[in-house]
Amino acid sequence: MGSDALNEERLNLAIRKFLKVVGVTSQREIEQAIREAVAEGRLEPGSDVEARVTLELPGLDLTHVVEDRLELG
Repeated sequence: MGSDALNEERLNLAIRKFLKVVGVTSQREIEQAIREAVAEGRLEPGSDVEARVTLELPGLDLTHVVEDRLELG
């Protein structure tokens, strides 16, 4: 394997590690925001919530947006 070859295993592990941190922290933030909104009366229990995540790799000029509806009811 030449020095210019991409180490696919290392790339995969780095991405998985990053996504695990994103997933765990994002879930915590979403849960807290929903609980607070319900407690403050800004959201009815069981209501759906729009969600959007923007992934950016500025050094690679990548912006990727994922949008979905969280069905809580």
